[in-house]
Amino acid sequence: MLKKLFGNKLRIAIVIVILLVAGYFGYKQFFNKSTQPTYQTTQAEKGTLVKTVSASGTITLGNSVSITTNATGLVSQVYVKNGDSVTQGQKIADLTLDLDSQAKQASAWSSYLQAKTSLDSANAKFNSLQAAEFTANQKLINDAVARNLKSDDPTYIEENASWLQSEADYKNQTAIVTQSQAAVSSAWLSYEESSPIITAPISGVINNLTLTPGLSIKPSTTSSTSTNTSQKFGSISLDAGQIQATVNVAEVDAPNIVPGQKVTLTLDAFADKTFTGKVLTIDTNGSVSSGVTTYPATISLDSGEANIYPNMAVSAKIITSVKDNVLLVPSAAVSTSNNQSTPTGSGSSVRVLKNGSVNSVDVTIGDSNDTQTEITSGINEGDSVVTGQTSISSRRSTTQTSPFSVFGGRGGGGGGRGVFIGR
Repeated sequence: MLKKLFGNKLRIAIVIVILLVAGYFGYKQFFNKSTQPTYQTTQAEKGTLVKTVSASGTITLGNSVSITTNATGLVSQVYVKNGDSVTQGQKIADLTLDLDSQAKQASAWSSYLQAKTSLDSANAKFNSLQAAEFTANQKLINDAVARNLKSDDPTYIEENASWLQSEADYKNQTAIVTQSQAAVSSAWLSYEESSPIITAPISGVINNLTLTPGLSIKPSTTSSTSTNTSQKFGSISLDAGQIQATVNVAEVDAPNIVPGQKVTLTLDAFADKTFTGKVLTIDTNGSVSSGVTTYPATISLDSGEANIYPNMAVSAKIITSVKDNVLLVPSAAVSTSNNQSTPTGSGSSVRVLKNGSVNSVDVTIGDSNDTQTEITSGINEGDSVVTGQTSISSRRSTTQTSPFSVFGGRGGGGGGRGVFIGR
């Protein structure tokens, strides 16, 4: 009985040992891995580098402009018909104003005269302040500066302060004159809208004209206001190349924009199309909104779809430079020192894969755009440049002694006599 019990325990112990040894070597076999990097590369190639400035805005002059008026009354005479070519300001029709429009026209004329008087006054004050600024400046130069007075001398302080104040007044008046000029333009447009004469707002071809002699034009109001709104009585189609957009250029990009630069544009209304154009002007006075300064640039489209209307949203890429036959690599492949956000010159490097080995190479770079960077020295055309890498795990093939060899058996390599477990 004891012998049988001892034999069973021995067999159980041997089985446990076998399982433990097998588990240990299986664990080592499974987890014995090595991590090897895999590189993504591209060749440094000669090509064309195009730099662009992105901006957004709206269509300011579509391919058709409405013929409108705010006046009411009877149409007395019509001078054009559909299909006629007209020039800006050409008379289209005459109206006999009703009493309401006569009163509005008189009021609009009065507003125009007031705006013009304000502009004349602003200009007169501008001239006066300009003279005062010049006088104060000359006094400072011919007195305090000529006598080599120190900046803490009371006379120098007084004359310098007087000049600075007069200069500030002069600059402030410049803005007032600009505002007054805008007010005059607005008042005149209001007067024209209430005028008994309807004129062409721009040169082009008359379309969809609905004005006829004897037509009664009655007031038109919106649901939210009781004031008259402009009424449309036709449109003027423009020739290709007359469509214009105005986009706002960021302050850092504005110095790079000049008239004549080529532009590519997309419109939300025509998402599947790309249009081309050129820069006509850039307003270097700029405008400030919420502390951000932008500079409006006017762009003329080379051609366009029908039904491009004012105030449609537009996105533009203004081409500021084109460099041919330069060595290019992806911008993502360039590393920079000193945390430069836009690398230029030296202090940059790329990784080059050669003969299975990756080395960091110092390079000098030139211009760049959103995707590519110009390399002026450091690497050659055809070099394999590393753009990224990933790590993959591969199981290492190893030779292990069979866990069962300790118990002998043919081919076990353990030697000695095996233990036979029998029933």
